[in-house]
Amino acid sequence: MSVSYKKLWKLLIDKDMKKRDLMQVTGISNFTISKLNRGENVTTDILVRICKALECNIGDIMDIVDDDVK
Repeated sequence: MSVSYKKLWKLLIDKDMKKRDLMQVTGISNFTISKLNRGENVTTDILVRICKALECNIGDIMDIVDDDVK
C-alpha cells in the first residue's frame, strides 16, 4: 500500500494556490513538500495542518493506493 497526494495537488489548483502558498499558510518546509511530491509518508500533524489551511478533510487530500493494482 502507498499514499497518493494527487487530490491535494488538484485541490491547490482548484483554490488557485501554489505549493509555495501552501508552505506559507501551513508553515511546512520545502522538504515536506518534496516528500508529498514523491508520495512519501508525512506525519498526521502535517496532514492536519494542511486540512485546516485548506478547510477540508484528510480524504480530500490523499488516497491509499494498493500497489498491486496497475
